[in-house]
Amino acid sequence: MTSPPFSLQRAKEYGNVNQKDYVDWLAEFAWKIMTVLSESGSFVLDLGGAYEKGKPIRSLYNYKILIKFCEEIGFKLAEEFFWFNPSKLPSPIEWVNKRKIRTKDSVNTIWWFSRSDFPKANVKNVLVPYSERMKKLLSSGEKYYRPKLRPSGHDISENFNNDNGGAIPSNLLQIPNSESNSKYLNSCKIAGIKSHPARFPKSLPAFFIRFLTDPGDLVLDIFAGSNTTGEAAEDNGRRWIAFEENREYLAASAFRFIESFDEKELIAIYNQILGDRTISIKIPRTERQLNLF
Repeated sequence: MTSPPFSLQRAKEYGNVNQKDYVDWLAEFAWKIMTVLSESGSFVLDLGGAYEKGKPIRSLYNYKILIKFCEEIGFKLAEEFFWFNPSKLPSPIEWVNKRKIRTKDSVNTIWWFSRSDFPKANVKNVLVPYSERMKKLLSSGEKYYRPKLRPSGHDISENFNNDNGGAIPSNLLQIPNSESNSKYLNSCKIAGIKSHPARFPKSLPAFFIRFLTDPGDLVLDIFAGSNTTGEAAEDNGRRWIAFEENREYLAASAFRFIESFDEKELIAIYNQILGDRTISIKIPRTERQLNLF
Protein backbone atom coordinates (compact mmCIF):
# COMPACT_ATOMS: atom_id res chain seq x y z
CA MET A 1 0.00 0.00 0.00
CA THR A 2 1.61 3.24 -1.05
CA SER A 3 1.01 6.79 -2.25
CA PRO A 4 3.98 8.07 -4.27
CA PRO A 5 4.62 11.73 -5.11
CA PHE A 6 2.08 12.59 -7.79
CA SER A 7 2.96 13.92 -11.23
CA LEU A 8 1.93 17.50 -10.49
CA GLN A 9 2.98 20.63 -12.39
CA ARG A 10 3.95 22.50 -9.23
CA ALA A 11 7.09 21.13 -7.57
CA LYS A 12 6.70 19.86 -4.01
CA GLU A 13 9.30 19.91 -1.27
CA TYR A 14 9.40 16.09 -1.13
CA GLY A 15 10.14 15.90 -4.87
CA ASN A 16 7.93 14.87 -7.76
CA VAL A 17 8.85 13.66 -11.24
CA ASN A 18 7.51 15.51 -14.29
CA GLN A 19 4.74 13.94 -16.37
CA LYS A 20 7.03 13.11 -19.30
CA ASP A 21 9.16 10.76 -17.21
CA TYR A 22 6.72 9.79 -14.48
CA VAL A 23 5.23 6.58 -15.89
CA ASP A 24 8.62 4.97 -16.56
CA TRP A 25 9.95 6.22 -13.21
CA LEU A 26 7.14 4.59 -11.24
CA ALA A 27 7.28 1.44 -13.36
CA GLU A 28 10.83 0.81 -12.12
CA PHE A 29 9.42 0.42 -8.62
CA ALA A 30 6.52 -1.70 -9.85
CA TRP A 31 8.89 -4.23 -11.45
CA LYS A 32 10.61 -4.68 -8.08
CA ILE A 33 7.28 -5.03 -6.27
CA MET A 34 6.25 -7.78 -8.68
CA THR A 35 9.36 -9.80 -7.74
CA VAL A 36 8.57 -9.80 -3.99
CA LEU A 37 4.76 -9.86 -3.98
CA SER A 38 3.25 -13.16 -2.87
CA GLU A 39 0.97 -15.05 -5.23
CA SER A 40 -2.06 -14.08 -3.12
CA GLY A 41 -0.77 -10.60 -2.35
CA SER A 42 -1.99 -7.18 -3.48
CA PHE A 43 -0.39 -3.90 -4.52
CA VAL A 44 -2.60 -0.88 -3.77
CA LEU A 45 -1.55 2.41 -5.39
CA ASP A 46 -3.08 5.81 -4.56
CA LEU A 47 -2.69 8.41 -7.33
CA GLY A 48 -4.07 11.91 -7.57
CA GLY A 49 -5.12 13.41 -10.88
CA ALA A 50 -3.35 16.25 -12.69
CA TYR A 51 -3.76 18.68 -15.56
CA GLU A 52 -1.55 19.22 -18.59
CA LYS A 53 0.80 22.17 -18.26
CA GLY A 54 -0.90 25.47 -19.05
CA LYS A 55 -4.15 23.85 -20.20
CA PRO A 56 -7.49 23.02 -18.56
CA ILE A 57 -7.08 19.50 -19.94
CA ARG A 58 -6.62 16.46 -17.73
CA SER A 59 -3.41 14.47 -17.86
CA LEU A 60 -3.72 10.77 -18.63
CA TYR A 61 -0.65 9.80 -16.62
CA ASN A 62 -2.50 7.76 -14.00
CA TYR A 63 -4.32 5.78 -16.71
CA LYS A 64 -1.06 5.23 -18.59
CA ILE A 65 0.34 3.78 -15.37
CA LEU A 66 -2.62 1.41 -15.16
CA ILE A 67 -2.09 0.17 -18.73
CA LYS A 68 1.69 -0.17 -18.38
CA PHE A 69 1.46 -2.06 -15.08
CA CYS A 70 -1.05 -4.54 -16.49
CA GLU A 71 0.07 -4.98 -20.10
CA GLU A 72 3.85 -4.75 -19.66
CA ILE A 73 4.64 -5.71 -16.06
CA GLY A 74 1.94 -8.33 -15.70
CA PHE A 75 -0.21 -7.07 -12.83
CA LYS A 76 -3.93 -7.84 -12.75
CA LEU A 77 -6.38 -5.01 -12.05
CA ALA A 78 -8.42 -6.56 -9.25
CA GLU A 79 -10.58 -3.44 -8.86
CA GLU A 80 -10.41 0.33 -9.15
CA PHE A 81 -11.34 2.48 -6.16
CA PHE A 82 -12.00 6.19 -5.88
CA TRP A 83 -11.06 8.09 -2.75
CA PHE A 84 -13.40 11.04 -2.32
CA ASN A 85 -11.87 13.63 0.00
CA PRO A 86 -14.61 16.20 0.79
CA SER A 87 -12.12 18.44 2.60
CA LYS A 88 -9.76 18.79 -0.36
CA LEU A 89 -9.00 22.38 -1.33
CA PRO A 90 -10.03 23.67 -4.79
CA SER A 91 -7.34 23.17 -7.41
CA PRO A 92 -5.83 24.00 -9.79
CA ILE A 93 -6.33 27.64 -8.83
CA GLU A 94 -6.13 28.98 -12.39
CA TRP A 95 -9.03 26.89 -13.75
CA VAL A 96 -11.16 26.44 -10.64
CA ASN A 97 -10.79 29.61 -8.56
CA LYS A 98 -9.80 32.30 -11.05
CA ARG A 99 -11.43 31.45 -14.35
CA LYS A 100 -14.08 29.18 -12.83
CA ILE A 101 -14.21 26.84 -15.80
CA ARG A 102 -13.51 23.58 -13.94
CA THR A 103 -14.92 21.99 -10.80
CA LYS A 104 -12.94 21.11 -7.69
CA ASP A 105 -10.90 17.92 -8.06
CA SER A 106 -11.83 15.85 -4.99
CA VAL A 107 -11.19 12.26 -6.07
CA ASN A 108 -8.02 10.17 -6.27
CA THR A 109 -7.86 6.96 -8.26
CA ILE A 110 -6.72 3.93 -6.29
CA TRP A 111 -5.64 0.94 -8.34
CA TRP A 112 -5.82 -2.45 -6.61
CA PHE A 113 -3.31 -4.65 -8.44
CA SER A 114 -2.56 -8.33 -7.85
CA ARG A 115 -0.31 -11.08 -9.20
CA SER A 116 -3.09 -13.62 -9.58
CA ASP A 117 -6.75 -13.64 -10.54
CA PHE A 118 -7.72 -14.48 -6.96
CA PRO A 119 -5.70 -12.42 -4.46
CA LYS A 120 -6.49 -12.72 -0.78
CA ALA A 121 -9.49 -10.55 0.13
CA ASN A 122 -12.39 -10.66 2.58
CA VAL A 123 -15.08 -7.99 2.35
CA LYS A 124 -16.52 -9.19 5.69
CA ASN A 125 -13.60 -7.42 7.36
CA VAL A 126 -14.63 -4.00 6.02
CA LEU A 127 -18.42 -3.99 6.30
CA VAL A 128 -19.96 -0.57 6.88
CA PRO A 129 -22.90 0.35 9.14
CA TYR A 130 -26.37 -0.20 7.73
CA SER A 131 -28.38 2.85 6.72
CA GLU A 132 -31.32 3.83 8.93
CA ARG A 133 -33.67 2.59 6.22
CA MET A 134 -31.95 -0.79 6.13
CA LYS A 135 -32.15 -1.05 9.91
CA LYS A 136 -35.92 -0.61 9.68
CA LEU A 137 -36.12 -3.30 7.02
CA LEU A 138 -34.14 -5.70 9.18
CA SER A 139 -36.34 -5.01 12.21
CA SER A 140 -39.62 -5.43 10.34
CA GLY A 141 -39.16 -6.39 6.72
CA GLU A 142 -42.79 -7.17 5.92
CA LYS A 143 -43.87 -3.76 7.21
CA TYR A 144 -41.48 -1.71 5.07
CA TYR A 145 -40.81 -3.78 1.96
CA ARG A 146 -42.14 -6.73 0.03
CA PRO A 147 -39.48 -8.29 -2.19
CA LYS A 148 -40.31 -8.61 -5.85
CA LEU A 149 -38.61 -9.14 -9.18
CA ARG A 150 -36.58 -6.10 -10.19
CA PRO A 151 -36.89 -4.58 -13.72
CA SER A 152 -33.35 -5.85 -14.30
CA GLY A 153 -34.57 -9.40 -13.68
CA HIS A 154 -32.84 -9.79 -10.31
CA ASP A 155 -34.82 -11.64 -7.66
CA ILE A 156 -33.84 -10.32 -4.22
CA SER A 157 -36.52 -12.13 -2.25
CA GLU A 158 -34.15 -14.68 -0.69
CA ASN A 159 -32.06 -13.74 2.37
CA PHE A 160 -32.94 -10.08 1.94
CA ASN A 161 -33.72 -9.49 5.61
CA ASN A 162 -30.68 -11.26 7.05
CA ASP A 163 -28.49 -9.18 9.34
CA ASN A 164 -24.92 -9.82 8.13
CA GLY A 165 -23.32 -7.40 10.56
CA GLY A 166 -23.09 -4.53 8.10
CA ALA A 167 -23.40 -3.50 4.48
CA ILE A 168 -20.92 -4.25 1.71
CA PRO A 169 -18.87 -1.09 1.05
CA SER A 170 -18.69 0.46 -2.39
CA ASN A 171 -15.52 1.28 -4.30
CA LEU A 172 -16.12 4.97 -3.58
CA LEU A 173 -14.37 5.65 -0.28
CA GLN A 174 -15.48 8.90 1.34
CA ILE A 175 -12.70 9.73 3.78
CA PRO A 176 -11.91 13.34 4.75
CA ASN A 177 -8.25 14.28 5.02
CA SER A 178 -8.58 16.88 7.73
CA GLU A 179 -6.28 15.62 10.49
CA SER A 180 -5.30 18.46 12.79
CA ASN A 181 -4.57 17.14 16.28
CA SER A 182 -3.12 13.63 15.96
CA LYS A 183 -0.30 12.35 18.14
CA TYR A 184 2.08 12.68 15.20
CA LEU A 185 1.19 16.34 14.52
CA ASN A 186 1.21 17.26 18.19
CA SER A 187 4.61 15.63 18.68
CA CYS A 188 6.05 17.46 15.67
CA LYS A 189 4.74 20.73 17.07
CA ILE A 190 6.18 20.08 20.54
CA ALA A 191 9.58 19.15 19.08
CA GLY A 192 9.55 22.14 16.72
CA ILE A 193 9.78 19.89 13.64
CA LYS A 194 7.87 20.39 10.41
CA SER A 195 5.39 17.60 9.70
CA HIS A 196 5.13 15.84 6.36
CA PRO A 197 3.10 18.06 3.98
CA ALA A 198 1.22 15.30 2.12
CA ARG A 199 -0.21 12.71 4.50
CA PHE A 200 -3.18 10.53 3.69
CA PRO A 201 -5.68 9.73 6.49
CA LYS A 202 -4.95 6.55 8.46
CA SER A 203 -8.40 5.12 7.72
CA LEU A 204 -7.48 4.86 4.01
CA PRO A 205 -4.62 2.34 4.32
CA ALA A 206 -6.46 0.72 7.25
CA PHE A 207 -9.37 -0.14 4.94
CA PHE A 208 -7.15 -2.01 2.48
CA ILE A 209 -5.06 -3.61 5.23
CA ARG A 210 -8.17 -5.12 6.82
CA PHE A 211 -9.68 -6.00 3.43
CA LEU A 212 -6.66 -7.65 1.81
CA THR A 213 -4.53 -9.06 4.64
CA ASP A 214 -4.81 -11.21 7.75
CA PRO A 215 -3.28 -10.56 11.18
CA GLY A 216 0.41 -11.35 11.01
CA ASP A 217 0.72 -10.65 7.27
CA LEU A 218 3.41 -8.26 6.03
CA VAL A 219 2.49 -4.78 4.75
CA LEU A 220 5.01 -2.70 2.78
CA ASP A 221 4.96 1.00 1.91
CA ILE A 222 7.75 2.02 -0.46
CA PHE A 223 6.96 5.78 -0.28
CA ALA A 224 6.21 5.91 3.42
CA GLY A 225 6.50 9.64 4.12
CA SER A 226 5.38 10.04 7.73
CA ASN A 227 4.52 6.31 7.81
CA THR A 228 0.74 6.44 8.10
CA THR A 229 0.60 2.95 6.54
CA GLY A 230 2.93 1.54 9.16
CA GLU A 231 0.81 2.94 11.99
CA ALA A 232 -2.37 1.52 10.41
CA ALA A 233 -0.68 -1.87 10.04
CA GLU A 234 0.51 -1.81 13.65
CA ASP A 235 -2.99 -0.91 14.89
CA ASN A 236 -4.41 -3.88 12.99
CA GLY A 237 -1.90 -6.50 14.10
CA ARG A 238 0.10 -6.73 10.88
CA ARG A 239 3.85 -6.78 10.46
CA TRP A 240 5.14 -3.92 8.35
CA ILE A 241 8.13 -2.38 6.58
CA ALA A 242 8.34 1.27 5.56
CA PHE A 243 10.82 2.76 3.06
CA GLU A 244 11.43 6.50 3.03
CA GLU A 245 14.21 8.36 1.20
CA ASN A 246 14.00 11.56 3.27
CA ARG A 247 15.59 10.86 6.63
CA GLU A 248 13.86 13.83 8.29
CA TYR A 249 10.45 12.34 7.47
CA LEU A 250 11.64 8.95 8.70
CA ALA A 251 12.90 10.40 11.97
CA ALA A 252 9.65 12.23 12.70
CA SER A 253 7.62 9.10 11.85
CA ALA A 254 8.89 7.56 15.09
CA PHE A 255 6.52 9.91 16.93
CA ARG A 256 3.61 7.75 15.77
CA PHE A 257 4.79 4.88 17.96
CA ILE A 258 5.86 6.43 21.26
CA GLU A 259 3.62 7.57 24.06
CA SER A 260 5.78 10.36 25.45
CA PHE A 261 5.11 14.02 24.74
CA ASP A 262 8.29 15.14 26.53
CA GLU A 263 10.00 17.72 24.33
CA LYS A 264 13.55 16.66 25.21
CA GLU A 265 12.83 12.97 24.58
CA LEU A 266 11.16 13.66 21.23
CA ILE A 267 14.04 15.84 20.06
CA ALA A 268 16.61 13.27 21.26
CA ILE A 269 14.94 10.44 19.31
CA TYR A 270 14.62 12.62 16.21
CA ASN A 271 18.27 13.70 16.32
CA GLN A 272 19.52 10.17 16.95
CA ILE A 273 17.77 8.89 13.82
CA LEU A 274 19.05 11.86 11.80
CA GLY A 275 22.56 10.95 12.93
CA ASP A 276 22.50 7.86 10.68
CA ARG A 277 22.33 5.51 13.64
CA THR A 278 20.02 2.56 14.06
CA ILE A 279 17.54 3.05 16.86
CA SER A 280 15.10 0.63 18.47
CA ILE A 281 11.99 2.00 20.13
CA LYS A 282 9.64 -0.09 22.25
CA ILE A 283 6.03 0.26 21.11
CA PRO A 284 3.95 0.24 24.33
CA ARG A 285 0.72 -0.94 22.69
CA THR A 286 2.19 -4.19 21.39
CA GLU A 287 5.46 -4.64 23.33
CA ARG A 288 7.27 -4.86 19.98
CA GLN A 289 10.39 -3.09 18.82
CA LEU A 290 10.44 -0.43 16.11
CA ASN A 291 13.76 -0.48 14.28
CA LEU A 292 14.72 2.60 12.30
CA PHE A 293 17.89 2.79 10.23
